[in-house]
Amino acid sequence: MPDIINIEAEAARLRGLYGHLDGARLLEALLSDGLDGKIMMTSSFGAESVALLDLVAQVDPSIPVVFLDTRRLFGETLRYQREVTELLGLEDIRIVRPDTGHLEELDPDDMLFTRDTDKCCHIRKVLPLDKALLSLEKQGFTSWITGRKRFQSETREQVDVIEASERFLKINPLAHWTAEDIRNKVIEKNLPPHPLVADGFLSIGCMPCTERSTDGDPRSGRWAGKQKTECGIHMPRAFNTIN
Repeated sequence: MPDIINIEAEAARLRGLYGHLDGARLLEALLSDGLDGKIMMTSSFGAESVALLDLVAQVDPSIPVVFLDTRRLFGETLRYQREVTELLGLEDIRIVRPDTGHLEELDPDDMLFTRDTDKCCHIRKVLPLDKALLSLEKQGFTSWITGRKRFQSETREQVDVIEASERFLKINPLAHWTAEDIRNKVIEKNLPPHPLVADGFLSIGCMPCTERSTDGDPRSGRWAGKQKTECGIHMPRAFNTIN
């Protein structure tokens, strides 16, 4: 396991140098500072994803993009992933799926989300992503680009552009962007929106747990009626629960 102190120190060093940057300028600076070939990203190809994917494609289209297919995504999301990948010229899409054995054992009727949403997210998102991240770590990757933004929820309102997590530097190029900033970028670049956005879905995850946002809050349609606001992939954990 990487030295947590070293990760914290490196995050602090990079923030000191580049914490005032965002977007493509941040990514370009970090690649020049030694992260070239050591940085990857995850993307849900959801409602706001195309803005960050475009920035990454602009800086280096060979940066690996990990796409988590939970087997419960909207068909529109799967088609959108293929469309955006081709449009932007992304060269290294790595599709990660949950373990079939875990699904057969823990969610044989595909209805676990009705009984335990946290466990459903754990086997369909957290476990497969952790396995992929550990594999990427062994390949020499040290940094993880995410699309987290402060405006998205209370749990993200302190997100910074460069952070230390358990095993990776987390790079959040859009941390300080607003929803309007993202809309403006999409319009400026004439980027295709996720097809469900026009139908009122402002934050898009798995089909059973995603509803239209009726109050303008992008996250209100995720796990509606529950206290849950995060699936778990960005929550602190030990990365030691993978079979």
